[in-house]
Amino acid sequence: MVMKAMVLYKPGPVENEPLILEDRDVPEIGRDEVLLEIKCCGVCRTDLHIVEGELKPIKLPVIPGHQVVAVVKEVGKDVDDVSVGDRVGVPWLYWACGKCKYCRRGLENLCEHALFTGYSVDGGYAEYMVAKKGFVHPLPKTHDDCHAAPLLCAGAVGYRALRLTGLVDRGEGVLGLFGFGASAHLILQAAKALGLKVYVFTHSPWKIEYAYKLGADWAGETRSNPPMKLDAAIVFAPVSWVFIEALKKLDKGGRVVLGEIYMTPIEKLDYSLLWYEREVKTTANVTRRDVREFLELAEKHYIMPDITIYKLEEANKALSDLKHGKIKGQAVLRIK
Repeated sequence: MVMKAMVLYKPGPVENEPLILEDRDVPEIGRDEVLLEIKCCGVCRTDLHIVEGELKPIKLPVIPGHQVVAVVKEVGKDVDDVSVGDRVGVPWLYWACGKCKYCRRGLENLCEHALFTGYSVDGGYAEYMVAKKGFVHPLPKTHDDCHAAPLLCAGAVGYRALRLTGLVDRGEGVLGLFGFGASAHLILQAAKALGLKVYVFTHSPWKIEYAYKLGADWAGETRSNPPMKLDAAIVFAPVSWVFIEALKKLDKGGRVVLGEIYMTPIEKLDYSLLWYEREVKTTANVTRRDVREFLELAEKHYIMPDITIYKLEEANKALSDLKHGKIKGQAVLRIK
């Protein structure tokens, strides 16, 4: 059986359309694997970093995509957690060993042997893919296929960053969101549902208006001063000057969480911005707990992404539109 897939052979600028549409054999599964028929796949900024080479390639050629919504078509002999016909999602964390010191500490996102969907293994910019037992997730019935896709990364990784701020455990505080794209527009909704006050910082006037529409307590230009100092901030923009701006607005004892897998070099950092016990923490990958907790939260509070739908063969255009800030919410490839 043959499937269509968008394949990356050599990283390059998305404007040069490095992803190539081609026919491939549908992959075969092992004893602990499932075959998935893909319905939709979200388009993430991490995909952009992979396609353009800002993240060093691990596997080439590779099929990108790690926000996969699919139906189980076949299960291996040792698979007992899903059945044929189940609707499931596959996130960035494709597999973790469960044995290394990080996995034993509940930090499977830092696993020394981890595999990542659409990066170290083929992902969701295709009609079919293989996934591992225990690493697919049931999806909320409240969300259709294309609206469920962004929950698997933009939502789940953003939720991990939100948990790392410490404000979720406190149940109160002022949270700043820097960069208002796919993750931030979901985490704004989540943070408000959890009782936090949320300020949004962005360079785009239309995104300021959009943030207020989604419930922001305040929104303004990235360099502007908010009404109050921030108890915590999440930086979703992959540029270091935005991180510096977040530190400038942070209150004593506050924490900045960097929510990107890539960031431009930090050239100058004045120590006074870190003094008074301010902290900086990065978000690395995601755990299965993060994914499943956020899916439950999205269902309970009806956290709904805004999406722009593209065809599979339009993946290069979707990434280009993402790069140039043309997408409201998240781009999603409709596969079938």
